[in-house]
Amino acid sequence: MRPNRSVPASQVIPELAYPNVAAAADWLCNAFGFAPRLKVADHRFQLTYGSGAVIVVDGAAAPAAGETHSVLVRVENVDDHYVRARDAGAAIASPPTTYPFGERQYSAHDFFGHRWTFSESVAEVGPHEWGGSLAGSGGAS
Repeated sequence: MRPNRSVPASQVIPELAYPNVAAAADWLCNAFGFAPRLKVADHRFQLTYGSGAVIVVDGAAAPAAGETHSVLVRVENVDDHYVRARDAGAAIASPPTTYPFGERQYSAHDFFGHRWTFSESVAEVGPHEWGGSLAGSGGAS
């Protein structure tokens, strides 16, 4: 899998929505031992635990009312994965799109309504190149 400094190396990453991202990240670090990895403005915070990761997202920006979590899965070829999911009946929420942070992603809902985002690293991009900052680094990457 292609490396990208703008995304955790973990292959499966839960995304958890909270009303206050900074407070949630702080609490998860203090209570559960997560370590801050990357902050994106005031709406997203990546945390790591060993080789695992979670992403804390702004609950107000949740794609669907009442949606409190989703799962991000890093794949080798997002376009092939998209075709497979679409053909199997997944409800596509957004088609494959390439983002400035070096990821190509699409989102879908499974048969029970859970949101999944599938992501392929298409470029190795430092967080400072698109407005993110490594936690505790003052924006260096």
